[in-house]
Amino acid sequence: MSRFTARRLARRIPQLLIGLFLYGFGIALMIRGVIGAAPWDVLSQGIATHLPLTFGTITIIVSGIVLLMWLPLRQRLGIGTVLNALLVGPSADIGFLVIPETDILWLRVLLFALGLTVLAAATGLYIGAHFGPGPRDGLMTGLHRVTGRPIWLVRTALEVTVVAIGWLLGGNVGVGTVAFALLVGPMCQFFMRVFEVRLPVPPAAEPDDDLRSDAIKG
Repeated sequence: MSRFTARRLARRIPQLLIGLFLYGFGIALMIRGVIGAAPWDVLSQGIATHLPLTFGTITIIVSGIVLLMWLPLRQRLGIGTVLNALLVGPSADIGFLVIPETDILWLRVLLFALGLTVLAAATGLYIGAHFGPGPRDGLMTGLHRVTGRPIWLVRTALEVTVVAIGWLLGGNVGVGTVAFALLVGPMCQFFMRVFEVRLPVPPAAEPDDDLRSDAIKG
């Protein structure tokens, strides 16, 4: 391993871990806002209302189920994929422990806005580290590759489905859900440019990273 590559790796690993922790913390901030959650979080919320498990534990279970759906799509796991599945949920649970609930509307809006910003920055951090897509992004890109459908259509179909199921189970759908859908793409795209680690050789063997960037962009 060259000294240049070692320096890049010394940055990429902490960037991945910090990004995944902040991603879960951003989820907790948005949910504490109680004005609507992101689509997959609506699903986890809904399931959590019926099981004696924490939101973070439900998130890990859902991630595991999504990874099983990768098998027929022949998607390849990366270390970032596995760590995403294992760490985002627990970091969200930590967020719930330290972020208080509030009935004050402007504070709830502020919590949601802060959470969305933190989540977008966290996305830029862990995608920019180039360790593989998260479970849900990999499912989107895999379905796009196998079906040939536009990635925006695959993403929309998946998120509408999980929102509908989560809402029927008791998840929180609101104006925040709509705001997330409209704003997360441009915000993530901005932070991806800020935090991307320039690799010495383009990872041509990992096409899902480019597809994932397209998925975030919408």
